[in-house]
Amino acid sequence: MNLPMSESEFRIRDVAIAPATVLAPMAGVTDTIFRRMIRGLGGCGLIMTEFTSAEGVTREIRRTLHYLYFEPDEHPITAQLFGAKPEVMADAARMVEDLGFDVVDINLGCPAKKVTKCGGSGLLRDLCGLEQLLRTVRAAVKIPLTIKTRAGWDNKSIVAVEVARMAEDIGVEAIAVHPRTREQGYTGNADWRVIAAVKQAVTIPVIGNGDIRTPEDAARMRRETGCDAVMIGRGASINPWIFQQITKYEATGAYDEPTDRDRYGLLSSYFNHLAQAGLPDAIGKMKQFACSFTHGVRNGTELRRQVTTARTPGEILERVDLFFAGLATANPAA
Repeated sequence: MNLPMSESEFRIRDVAIAPATVLAPMAGVTDTIFRRMIRGLGGCGLIMTEFTSAEGVTREIRRTLHYLYFEPDEHPITAQLFGAKPEVMADAARMVEDLGFDVVDINLGCPAKKVTKCGGSGLLRDLCGLEQLLRTVRAAVKIPLTIKTRAGWDNKSIVAVEVARMAEDIGVEAIAVHPRTREQGYTGNADWRVIAAVKQAVTIPVIGNGDIRTPEDAARMRRETGCDAVMIGRGASINPWIFQQITKYEATGAYDEPTDRDRYGLLSSYFNHLAQAGLPDAIGKMKQFACSFTHGVRNGTELRRQVTTARTPGEILERVDLFFAGLATANPAA
């Protein structure tokens, strides 16, 4: 299978994205602080908001609108919406456009029960209703419209190719494919053959997502599927340097691993930004990130214990400082 002419960039209509890598939307994770941390490390071409309720946006619920806050240096940036009512989704998409986002994306992938009742992968069970929704949103906004989909609801209804063709006919301008079914959730292996089939079926950009944990995985996905870009979610929480590593690996065939000093600098900076923002869920975000990120840290089990048993953001910051000071003493060269 032939790869795209350039692995370094792709376009969603007039939005140039370089490198051809995308940070996946993750509930409770991809807020402005996390996105800017990823962007600051380099190598990530497009970032996305947390998936955001269209109902909450149109009702101007303060907490929901907070998900759509972004800084000027985050461009290009996509806002992802979920919902099932065409007119509500269209109104929310107009608001996203007015806020200055470069792209609006519709979530067809979230497997959570509370979401599938009103959108997410639940939309894959009614393709006629999905078609009406996509047409209504497409007519409502001038900025590029994209979708992120699962393979299907279950193994008996793999509809990604059908959804991709329908979306392209309507005017959707890119599709991200997570090739697990809703029934799978995040278990089992992602079937990259579904991404390859979608790429063969449409001419719009196809973004591959699922089971990319290393730069080698990203290169293999591109090689095996022909996708135009790769999207990484959970892998970026475990290893925020992965986008930077992918770029270097594509250019040189090698990449660097972060040192203890790198890990300390990133964790301390990220936690400090969370604490300074005064977010009511700052401590929860710190503990959540620590549970994934620290799997790459020497004696990470102890650091996770230190973070998860802390009671305040300040206490977490003190424990992080002491932990890495101990590592530096034990191994000054790291």
